[in-house]
Amino acid sequence: MNASLSKPLSGSRRHPAALRRGNRRGFTLLELLLVLAILVILGGTVAYNVVGIQAGASEDVTKTNMEKIDTAIKMYQIRIISLPKTLEELRDGPSDADKAKKFPSGGFLEEIPSDGWGNEINYTISGAGFELRSAGIDQQMNTDDDIVVSKK
Repeated sequence: MNASLSKPLSGSRRHPAALRRGNRRGFTLLELLLVLAILVILGGTVAYNVVGIQAGASEDVTKTNMEKIDTAIKMYQIRIISLPKTLEELRDGPSDADKAKKFPSGGFLEEIPSDGWGNEINYTISGAGFELRSAGIDQQMNTDDDIVVSKK
């Protein structure tokens, strides 16, 4: 029998990948920690940006809804010749019978929109003008982050 055929194959011949790897068995602890740190930084950056985008979107929704209410109030003023006492009057009509005759059947708003955080928009009349106010992201009225539309 041929001697070369009866010899067992060495580990490197049976597993060429083991030969290419050399003595290296895996990643060092330092390499793993470095990769983990990079992933944490990337994850934190993505999370921060997602939260910022959400806050900006809620603010945009609030401003759009306030513009919608502002337009409805102006249409009410033109048609009824006064400001509505409440935002509900934009949907339901005035309680005064003479003013109710001038109110369109569909109203000026189908529903009273809320702000981007799901809270009511505050409506106050001051003299010949009015103010619309959203509590903003902190959901507390009369703080620096309130969103205000004021018309005189």
